Amino acid sequence: MTLPDASPAAGLPPDWRDWLTQVLAEREAASLLRRCRVLDSAQGPRVRVDGRWLHNFCSNDYLGLAAEPALREALIAGARDCGVGAGAAGLVCGHHREHEALADELADWLGVEAVLLFGNGYLANVGILQGLAGAGDAVFQDRLNHASLLDGGLASGARHQRYAHGDAADLARRLAASEARRHLVVSDGVFSMDGDLAPLPALLAASRTHDALLMLDEAHAFGVIGAQGRGTVSHFGLAADAVPLRMGTLGKAFGVYGAFAAGPRVLIDALQQLARTAIYTTALPPALAAATRAALTRVREDDWRRERLRALVARLRAGLLAQGWDLMPSDTPIQPVRVGDAGRALALSAALAERGFWVGAIRPPTVPAGTARLRLTLTAAHDEAVVDELLAVFADLVPAFASAPGAVSALPPAEQENA
Repeated sequence: MTLPDASPAAGLPPDWRDWLTQVLAEREAASLLRRCRVLDSAQGPRVRVDGRWLHNFCSNDYLGLAAEPALREALIAGARDCGVGAGAAGLVCGHHREHEALADELADWLGVEAVLLFGNGYLANVGILQGLAGAGDAVFQDRLNHASLLDGGLASGARHQRYAHGDAADLARRLAASEARRHLVVSDGVFSMDGDLAPLPALLAASRTHDALLMLDEAHAFGVIGAQGRGTVSHFGLAADAVPLRMGTLGKAFGVYGAFAAGPRVLIDALQQLARTAIYTTALPPALAAATRAALTRVREDDWRRERLRALVARLRAGLLAQGWDLMPSDTPIQPVRVGDAGRALALSAALAERGFWVGAIRPPTVPAGTARLRLTLTAAHDEAVVDELLAVFADLVPAFASAPGAVSALPPAEQENA
């Protein structure tokens, strides 16, 4: 048998090759093509990327734990004791004593009955929503929820509705009009691209009035806000069990990797049976679970990290507002600087990089068309001097970027999602 000569797109049918090439060309022309940049240093407030040292203002390592020596040592000790891989799914033979201890300690921290571990936040959200909702049910999501929540809701087979951002009255109207068998309300606690908080007490009231189950994604809240970093529920002074179901990630403020669902025992036990992304995937490495237990200790005890974060956020925010930049209303470590057009966002990000600062440009479909922005994120590992240096660079860029008109970057509304 004679095979055709190899080519750069060998094996692709012509119509597939042409379509994929067109997709990439269209993204490039609209300043929407995404590329990874390569780090060759540890994660931290200063990183080496593409051969250059840059001050890092685009990490979700909010508490500065990703390179914390105590976590490194816990991971090394865990690998020596438990090996590297889990070897199997948790329900087969992959559930180690380190996983069990981590789940128990997370539950104790949050004041809930049980916790179920997942590989990451995307797997958790998709698995939870597909497991709990189906044909005959209705899922109600904030319009700016994370892409993983939207994907999980759409894949569940339930009727999927998106209420106006942060609008509990709109949610209540939609719940009242629904004739679905069961209702599931889903919201981020802290919205990942805007940095604002969900109106949790109002969402909870609407959910209770209409017998809906409320699920809260606390990926950007756990570790950062509330007593001991317990998130939005604590921030609003609510009882620990006020929200029936919470999802948290371990790769942001915890500085490690993974995710979990937290809630009443009956709900978590049911998810163990229903969440396919937990059932049919290899468990997290047990050594990583050991490192995460060390991270949880720091999250619970190191209030100074959160206090430092709050002070740095206030300093950065005051400085940028004084310079006339269009900041979105956020008191969290996520500080979006809105510029409108995707091309201008890329240009501003590049100008900052030239001056030694790495700040990510966020463009559609991650944010709605016309709202491209720089997503500045602070960590407890930053210091005031570096924040002041960043403010000085932004001041130099005001004439070119702060007041220039921005064009709308066009993408179909169906493709707009918060990622």
